[in-house]
Amino acid sequence: MTFPQPWIRAFMPTAVLRRLRDGPAHGYAIAQSLESLGFGRPKGGSLYPVLGKLEDAGLIQAHWTQSESGPGRKTYAITAEGEAELATHSAQLDQLRASLFNDPATRKDTK
Repeated sequence: MTFPQPWIRAFMPTAVLRRLRDGPAHGYAIAQSLESLGFGRPKGGSLYPVLGKLEDAGLIQAHWTQSESGPGRKTYAITAEGEAELATHSAQLDQLRASLFNDPATRKDTK
């Protein structure tokens, strides 16, 4: 399943954080895992700006690592701040899902 483009743009940062919660990864591995989550295979022009913004915000860290064959590559890892941000996003998405679909008790209807 592939999600609609507006969803992909909106949730790409959260999906990257979610992927990095499983352990450090380089850009290509992140792109592969996002594809398996329904984001399609993001191109460098959409993935690397997200990685840069997450790094600038202190939610991930990047380190150059040696490659067994070829040049080194950047490896990304989630920070404690990124873990906290991911937990916040997860809670917000749970609230949104509940209010939209299945739990009328969690909705705050104003009549």
